[in-house]
Amino acid sequence: MHPILSTLHKIQVLTLTTTTTLYLDLMKRILTNSIYEDPNISPRQPPCYVRQLRENGEDWPLIAHTMIGVKRLDNLQSCIETVLAEKIPGDLIETGVWRGGAAIFMRAILQAYGVTDRRVLAADSFEGLPPPNPEQFPEDAGDEHHENTYLAVPLEEVQRNFERYGLLDEQVVFIKGWFRDTLPHLSANSFAVIRLDGDMYESTWEALTHLFPKLSVGGYVIIDDYKVVPGCRTAVDHFRQKYGIMDPLHEIDWAGVYWRRTC
Repeated sequence: MHPILSTLHKIQVLTLTTTTTLYLDLMKRILTNSIYEDPNISPRQPPCYVRQLRENGEDWPLIAHTMIGVKRLDNLQSCIETVLAEKIPGDLIETGVWRGGAAIFMRAILQAYGVTDRRVLAADSFEGLPPPNPEQFPEDAGDEHHENTYLAVPLEEVQRNFERYGLLDEQVVFIKGWFRDTLPHLSANSFAVIRLDGDMYESTWEALTHLFPKLSVGGYVIIDDYKVVPGCRTAVDHFRQKYGIMDPLHEIDWAGVYWRRTC
């Protein structure tokens, strides 16, 4: 290649890389609303915006479209960029999407890299969490997540949030209903990244049961609440023990973990 053409090519690659990085970094700032700094409404934290709490995903934002914090968004980005670079086949899915922030970020990453042959599936009841079913899942006995209306975000609101970012299109599929009813019937043949944010034992167990068999080797499982919600942690541990999964769990932050499927 002529030296001038080679230099121009390097400039184009550098520009593309810089633009992608800037876009995704800005998306994280907007999704966590660290720009306008909306207040926290969790009674467990100060009733104001605290940058460290927001970045760590430790507060409940009044307006922001995600509460998972920067480290978990960074982890999600890293996992997706790896499966894209290594051509690990499959769609991306999140179970338990709240206001849509993490799923929006999934779609933004595909947009940033010009990926048109993968979809983002957003699975949620869009009515909050289910009442516990202690007869079938005794680990959920006494769980009160279903009483928290803050976690119930209507489908139409989540769709509007996608639209605000210019990311509501045919590559986004919304799966409405309880996981036990919807996940067994998904049209996707394979997944490259599955992100679970269902809090409860039942929600976590149902997601792993129906999604993990479709996870491509080299794909990632991300568990949002493993370190903070006992029911979630127990479901993951039981599932891994039952199916002899030995792939190591890696810590993301104070709440989340992930592992990569090797076989």
